[in-house]
Amino acid sequence: MNETKVLVEQIVEGIQNRKGERIVIADLTEIGDTICKYFVICQGNSPTQIAAIVDEVREVTREQLGVKPIAVDGLRNAEWVAMDYADVLVHVFLPEVRAFYDLEHLWADAKLEEIAEN
Repeated sequence: MNETKVLVEQIVEGIQNRKGERIVIADLTEIGDTICKYFVICQGNSPTQIAAIVDEVREVTREQLGVKPIAVDGLRNAEWVAMDYADVLVHVFLPEVRAFYDLEHLWADAKLEEIAEN
């Protein structure tokens, strides 16, 4: 399995550890001129839960793979936090913000995989 897919798996594990919901992996590898290979999209029910998800993803990827995000943006309001892992962008939303931006629809030509809830 390639490094990027392993990273995606670890990110999903971190999200699940903090009860992130409606996890979707958007595979952008077949689409030309994209900023990354994968989006991992999920939601938390409060800014506090979003911050906990982000912290857990950061911790799991560092501990398991020795990888840190290049940037994390949006923690001040914690309504939509983006974590940049170069080939993988992680988006953690409040439900209403996720519905408004509807990234899954914007990237509808990507292969979308919904992760079953634990």
